[in-house]
Order: sequence, then C-alpha cells, then structure tokens
Amino acid sequence: MSRTLIVNADDYGLTEGISRGILHAHRAGVVSSTSVLAVGPAVGVTGPWLHDSPDLGTGAHLALVGEDPPLLSRTEIPTLVDRAGRFPLSWRVFLARAAAGRVDPADVEREFTAQVERLTRDLGLRLSHLDTHQHLHLWPPVAAVLVRLARRHAVGATRVPSSRSRGPRGAGVRMLSRRLRTVVDRAGLAAPSAYAGLDEAGRFTLPRLLQAIDLLAGLHADKLEVNCHPGEAGDPDRARYAWGFRWSAELDALTHPATRDAISRHGLRLAGFSELAPTGQR
Repeated sequence: MSRTLIVNADDYGLTEGISRGILHAHRAGVVSSTSVLAVGPAVGVTGPWLHDSPDLGTGAHLALVGEDPPLLSRTEIPTLVDRAGRFPLSWRVFLARAAAGRVDPADVEREFTAQVERLTRDLGLRLSHLDTHQHLHLWPPVAAVLVRLARRHAVGATRVPSSRSRGPRGAGVRMLSRRLRTVVDRAGLAAPSAYAGLDEAGRFTLPRLLQAIDLLAGLHADKLEVNCHPGEAGDPDRARYAWGFRWSAELDALTHPATRDAISRHGLRLAGFSELAPTGQR
C-alpha cells in the first residue's frame, strides 16, 4: 500500500519572510504544500512567486480571525467584524460570538468567497484544497460554508485537524474533528486520514517533528498530514504577530536531512492535496 505524507505550511502571504521560508522549505526540504492567506499583507507581492514552484501544492487559508483586516467592508460582513471593520484576534472570541448566534453564515460565505477569488482570479492560483486560519472550519456552520465553496470552485480536498492533548480543549477538538470528518466524507471531499500540527503549532523543532512523523507512520492510515509554520529568521514584519511561534526553528527542522531520512525510512511519499481529490477535481 502506497502511503502519502502531505507536509503543509500555513500562512503563505503573511509576510515576505514567511513566504520565502516556505519556498525554501519546499525546495531544500520536505514541504510539499502550502495554504495561502488571502488577507496577508504580503500576498500581493509573494503570490506570483508560487508560479515558479509548480510542484508545490497551493490551497486557500481562509480567515475570519487575526491581526489583518478582511477583504470586505464592515457594511458587507457586519457580524464578522468590530466597529473598525476588524476581525477578532482569536478563535476563542469568534467561537463565543458564533455560539451565541451573533455570526451570520451568509457573512462568512461572502468573505470566504472574496478570499478565494483574490487567490484564483486576481493572483491566478489553482487551489488544491481549502482550510482555515486557526482551524475555524472545525465549527460546523463554518464547515458547511467551506464545503459549499469547495463544490462551487471545484476544489476537492480539505484538512481535518485534530488534537492529541489531554483536557477539555483536546477533547473538544477531537469531538469537532469527528463531526467534520463526517461532513467532509458526505460531501465527497478528500482529506488526510491522520493529522499532526495543531498541538505543535509554531513549535515544530526537529525532535518534535521527527516524533510527529514517527507517530503518524505508526497509525493504520495511508494519507497523512503534518501542518507546519516555517519562516525566515530575523523577519521584522512578524513583529505585529505575537503568536510565540518559532518560525526559523521550524524551517531548520523541515530542511534537516534527518527529516527526509525519517520520511524515507517509514516508506512515506511526499504529496499534495490534489493527489487525494477525485480525479475530476485535480
């Protein structure tokens, strides 16, 4: 049985240094796919760079939270933004509002549509998958919008994130992940059958990355994903993102020979999301 591993780097387009780091992790390392942030300040400059790396799978990293503003105005998506037209900073704020019925799915669909069109129509990117910033498509109403958008734009794959952590947060993520898996399967979308990266977000040092690869390879699953966040060292544009991520440490880990050796030792083949999708949607 052929077993595939997608090593997907999130947040392409957030800064030029992050985008260069992702491209370096692809050309000199094991990154096989990336998710592009249409609201990222650097996406207009760095989006065209992807055309020079046709073997790097490219998806949309759809955002409803974060430091960067939406593409649409406050009047177009009033339930997603504050009075200044800004997204909430974190998933916690978004989910509290959504659980209280204060988020209109029609607003989500309008903003997500604008983001997909920014990548496809304006930047000429062909999308292999859709996922979300801070994994908001774990929330069922957001997942429903993502599925509709995938069908409309003939995108055949998505991510189903999960968690191995103990405690209420990990249990909640796993419950939502099981529900998302059911929605994705019923919609006919493809997704990796095992995943690592939510618990390690921004902290994939070499030992942690090798541990994640070993763990995934030990599962009875043939389509695997590692979700990472590489970036260049000394990037001044990252100062406004107080996430505590170790961007350059992840880049070092993803380009270290031991990582490729581990993938080879387990008999895994690097791939992109397009290889998971039904033939007609590739």
